[in-house]
Amino acid sequence: MTTPTYSKALSWAFLLLQEKGLDDYGAEYVLLERQNWRKTDLSFHEREPMPAPIWQQFQQDVQTLLTGEPAQYLLGAAWFSGLQLKVTPATLIPRQETEELVAWVEHFAQRFARPRILDLGTGSGAIALALQQQLPQAEVWGSDLSAAALAVAETNGQRLQLPVKFVQGDLFAAVAAQPPFDVIVSNPPYISHREEPVMDYSVKHFEPQLALYADNDGLAIYQRIASTFATHLTLPGALFLEFGYQQAPAIKHLFGGDQAHWPLVIRPDLAGWPRMAQIGPAATQATRS
Repeated sequence: MTTPTYSKALSWAFLLLQEKGLDDYGAEYVLLERQNWRKTDLSFHEREPMPAPIWQQFQQDVQTLLTGEPAQYLLGAAWFSGLQLKVTPATLIPRQETEELVAWVEHFAQRFARPRILDLGTGSGAIALALQQQLPQAEVWGSDLSAAALAVAETNGQRLQLPVKFVQGDLFAAVAAQPPFDVIVSNPPYISHREEPVMDYSVKHFEPQLALYADNDGLAIYQRIASTFATHLTLPGALFLEFGYQQAPAIKHLFGGDQAHWPLVIRPDLAGWPRMAQIGPAATQATRS
């Protein structure tokens, strides 16, 4: 039996996924990852018939994608800041937008000879491991409440040979006995439960709710961080946060106010949405460079 070309196989998959209102990019992502190809490789081979074993595997993968399962969970891996990370339903799938936060933190941390960095709510370890990769002189810690997520993070650290110290605990409880950090970074749960009806099906049904939702209109974790971060941060240091695109006013209220000692800068993502904040004595100076 003649198998379809790569191009026709993808068109078939795209149509099926679109009919169910699912992201059709997952089909291409899975195909490229299975073949260890780049998009240029696909362009080169797109008119060739798929070998039968690849076509059979691709059909199985598409059937799984049609359930709404994200391609990264299907493969058990996701890319972040040039690192291939293990991911499971115990961890969020790292997003490209968060790479912008990592770049901002990396730039700031370079002012320290050996920065001590804490990633709160590390999940798969994506932020902590990316920073350790870019700042080998740094001492990087990652904390998380979820033992299952930490097991994934530790596996990633071991496989990548990056010496991040992963510890279990609720926010700062895991590092209560540690000296202050020069950088604290967090991309905590920030989705309001009121947003559940409009959430993407794959996110809502497959990614861990513990890492998605927070009380008080999605602000509960930020409120807790705001009340305690200063005792865990060196005076030359800074706190970096990622948050929802509508939460900038609330973040300004929680971390700005009259705290002249902790100036705050909001930065947009590449799409222009205000999505990141730096809170710290050098915040204004850091954004002028």
